Amino acid sequence: MNVSSPVPKEAVLIVNTRSRRGQKLFREAAAKLEAAGIRLTAKHSIRRPDRDLISTMQGAVRGGTPMVIVGGGDGSLSCTVDEVVDHDCVFALLPLGTANSFARTLGIPVDLDGAIETIATGKRRRIDVGAIDGDYFANASSIGLSPMIGQTIPHKLKRYLGRPGYLLWSLWCLARFHSFRLTVEGPHGSETLRALEVRIANGSFHGGIEVVEDASVDSGDIVVEAVIGRARTTLVMNWVRLLLGLPKKEREVRQFRGRSLRIITDPPLPISIDGEVLARTPATASVAERAIEVVVPA
Repeated sequence: MNVSSPVPKEAVLIVNTRSRRGQKLFREAAAKLEAAGIRLTAKHSIRRPDRDLISTMQGAVRGGTPMVIVGGGDGSLSCTVDEVVDHDCVFALLPLGTANSFARTLGIPVDLDGAIETIATGKRRRIDVGAIDGDYFANASSIGLSPMIGQTIPHKLKRYLGRPGYLLWSLWCLARFHSFRLTVEGPHGSETLRALEVRIANGSFHGGIEVVEDASVDSGDIVVEAVIGRARTTLVMNWVRLLLGLPKKEREVRQFRGRSLRIITDPPLPISIDGEVLARTPATASVAERAIEVVVPA
């Protein structure tokens, strides 16, 4: 499809109402999209995302809709993006989650009105998606503290407190967290080191802040960045610098990049894929180049 083609004015809307703002904003989003000139041929409020989200997305794409608008958090976007890979269907998003990292990576406003304006007046952009053992993801995956938080955080804490709730739970998890042995294998050999966190990045944002500034959704590479060492204070200071917008200390991070990288940890650890714990090490991180078309600000 030609990148200069206009954004479709017809779409299917799919909103995960279990996301932080999904239930509250579903009807308002549908009304405002139609007022902005987007004809919605179907509107789906998904109350059981584990059962219905992917099948609803599959039905919309197979039904031939020119665009699907997905509302939810990064996990909702990540699990539905598989269905548009290499399909003639534009992927548009309404960031209704807690961190909204994928929207931030694409420069899409995270407020409802700004996101709708992007869909109504924006342009198409063809981008890469990442993959963990062939399971596509939109923005970023991680190993270490983030999956531990994602596996254990109470749903109500995340829903009602948002990012402050994540911070409080992060401190609780940090006290129980330990470093691990990491091996990264690539086309030019392998390297083993002691790590505190691994970020597997297709986009630059993770947890709602810019974490891997060298990652880009159209670079043709996947970036694996490890925070190295044994002391938990190293990881804490790394995140403090990220939160404050300060540069990372080079001795605290090691970066690998390529089209495909094998990641091995001792012990085997869970992998958080765009906020949802869906895989374990060992695993292969790779990139599918220019695999989907999204709507971004003009």
